[in-house]
Amino acid sequence: MLEALNHQGKFGEDYVRALASAAGLLTYDFDLDHDGIDLGIRFPGRLHGVASPGVEVQIKSSSQSRIKPSASEWNFTGLNEVQFNRLAGDDFTVPRLLILVRVPAESSAYVEFRTEGMLLRHLAYYCSLRDEKPIERPDRNRRRSVRVPTANVLTIRSLLDLVRAVQQPARSSA
Repeated sequence: MLEALNHQGKFGEDYVRALASAAGLLTYDFDLDHDGIDLGIRFPGRLHGVASPGVEVQIKSSSQSRIKPSASEWNFTGLNEVQFNRLAGDDFTVPRLLILVRVPAESSAYVEFRTEGMLLRHLAYYCSLRDEKPIERPDRNRRRSVRVPTANVLTIRSLLDLVRAVQQPARSSA
């Protein structure tokens, strides 16, 4: 059996994969988590003049007791400065997002089986750090707080909208 934090992290990634699958999107893994990305998510085909638009995501999971809610956002402190920099800024070829999957404190409550199907707990939220400035001298030992809007619930519709929002690349006039 997986150690508790690895179990929680794997569940968080599989939660996002299940949503992408339900949305009809493709997911892909990187052979090494060297660039701070856990999962790539793509539209299978062309959309608005873009071939295979997609996003890349860093997935973090947290039990309710490990993040502080306010009325409109989660204050997530689970990124160190190096991880933050791998998501911050607007100079990535493929848009990057942070996905926060809230999970129960007990792994036995991750899923519930009902007559009508299986229920995954709890919810996932997303945010872009595109408008954030990367930290000049990042330190793995320092944490960087990120505010994740509670309105940004990751659903089939919102995931499709995030992938569809990818803009057509500028064509060079050679």
